Amino acid sequence: MGGDGVTRRRGGLLERLLHDGEDPVLVRVDQPAIDRVRFWARADTPQAAEYGIARMRFALGVDDDLGEFRRRFARDRLIGRSLRRRPWLRVMRRPEPFEALAWAICEQLIEYQRAAAIERRMVRALGRRWVGGDGGALRDIPTASTIAGTAPALLESFDLAGSRAVSLVRAAREVALGRVDLHSADHEHGWRRLRAIPGIGSWTVEMLALQGQGRHDQLPAGDLGLLKLVGRALSGGDPRARADESSVREFFAPYGEWAGLAWAHMSAH
Repeated sequence: MGGDGVTRRRGGLLERLLHDGEDPVLVRVDQPAIDRVRFWARADTPQAAEYGIARMRFALGVDDDLGEFRRRFARDRLIGRSLRRRPWLRVMRRPEPFEALAWAICEQLIEYQRAAAIERRMVRALGRRWVGGDGGALRDIPTASTIAGTAPALLESFDLAGSRAVSLVRAAREVALGRVDLHSADHEHGWRRLRAIPGIGSWTVEMLALQGQGRHDQLPAGDLGLLKLVGRALSGGDPRARADESSVREFFAPYGEWAGLAWAHMSAH
């Protein structure tokens, strides 16, 4: 389940290994009804179990209050139909913001399948492993400290471009040393420090914000899928049309703080 291999589905349950610091926590998620989601956690401490469940609740967006979004855009000409048919739709998030940041760097300028293969190699080589009583193994993504101490050449051996390997190590060091706190409410401070790293631009930071920090107002306007989507819309359906970033931002401006979620609905058509 998922291209990077860290989440799996077993017997109708989603399973994900996470960590509260050094403490592993296995989280299982079940959805017996469209409006009901159940969570279980296996951990050595109640605190780790609570942390794991909280991060998976964030990833699935089950606690998001979307009432205002539905009221404002239920009759919108572009997303109203999707919103009425799929009121449950959420932005696909990562449980941890560092995961969103690291994978955004891996996914820069390449097709997703190739990026997912790189991520799987990183997880197998550097991720933390947990073996359950049934013999099944799960892995979590590498920590910021692990990647910070990894030679870029090793990351290149996983097929990550050399420049992106250096950017990933530098970003991981900022996080590992506490100079960038991805859990801080002051997101903009961390974004500024990350953008000072060569190779980390608007798209990477906006993917972090949207998928790792729950910022529905952030839109990765340079995303190829968005450039194509808006290009088709502005050209009257030409499949070859491409918009530029400024046109994408202008196109989504009416959705304001919900631009990222509006993108999810447009992509679901």
